[in-house]
Amino acid sequence: MREPTLKSTSETRAALASDDRLAASLRRFGPLGIVAILVILAGNVLFAPLSAILVLVWAWLSHTPWREIGYVRPRSWVGTVAVGIVFGSVFKFLMKAIVMPLLGADPINQAYHYLAGNRAALPGAIYAMIVVAGFGEETLFRGYMFERLGKLFGSRVWARTLIVLLTSTWFGLAHYPVQGLAGVEQAAIVGLVYGTIFAITGRIFVLMVAHAAFDLTALAMIYWNLESRVAHLVFK
Repeated sequence: MREPTLKSTSETRAALASDDRLAASLRRFGPLGIVAILVILAGNVLFAPLSAILVLVWAWLSHTPWREIGYVRPRSWVGTVAVGIVFGSVFKFLMKAIVMPLLGADPINQAYHYLAGNRAALPGAIYAMIVVAGFGEETLFRGYMFERLGKLFGSRVWARTLIVLLTSTWFGLAHYPVQGLAGVEQAAIVGLVYGTIFAITGRIFVLMVAHAAFDLTALAMIYWNLESRVAHLVFK
């Protein structure tokens, strides 16, 4: 009886050691770590939010604590959802009524104007704004990128500031192919605000809700043809 037990224990230890080596390689910036980064960043080329799903797989395989990508259990889910909805909705109104007009943006978002009165397109749009944007973009641009860049630059104030600027710029540029310059400007500002909040709190769930609420508020404006009215509330 002893021999199988010793053999089994040896095999278990070898498996654990191999698993630890894999996890360490995924966390580092060696060949495997860099390949993991490239695969994750390329995930959305196949379909969104594959990149975010791959981030979760990476965190599991690399033994990265969930809190390091912002997945911290809130004290109150109800409170988190409520704060996220209010913040995201108000933020969108401020962007549409004040910030974007000051930047000279077209009151009509031409890239998504096809959604105006388009009931058939609503389910797909709502899915994209909650799952692809709320879950997917926040997990990738805030959770994952802050973790990876944080390992490179550290956690000092200057490092966190640099990370906020880098991720906001990247987030903005990612919106250019579909929404053009106005989309870049808006997304960069959103990235700066959400990135700053994440850098301070290290919590991502309220940002997921806020991001989804921001986009759903934009969808409501477009669907009910309220964009121009909101854009001219302050500046006629």
